[in-house]
Amino acid sequence: MTEQAVTTTVVRNEAQHRYEVWYGDKLAGFTEYRERDEDTVFIHTEVDSEFGGKGLGSTLARRAIEDVIDRGRAVVPRCPFIKSWLDKHPEFDEHVVGKGIQR
Repeated sequence: MTEQAVTTTVVRNEAQHRYEVWYGDKLAGFTEYRERDEDTVFIHTEVDSEFGGKGLGSTLARRAIEDVIDRGRAVVPRCPFIKSWLDKHPEFDEHVVGKGIQR
């Protein structure tokens, strides 16, 4: 039996102030944020246990951070998951308040 590839997408849901990760047609998780001046403050991340082990949290973090940077904003990681992910990816340090950005 052949397993079909499932598409993973990440979208910015501005109305709910969060980035969402979709696994096929199912909402698998999200990371909530607040925008303040030129900063995007990540405050909470969840991935449903049903989708554990698929790397969706990392995909969500990477794409959310990349979108924030592409929009010319700075990252403020208040969420432990996003902070931990950024600690493992120093290539983003120059865009993170408290690392490459000192205030």
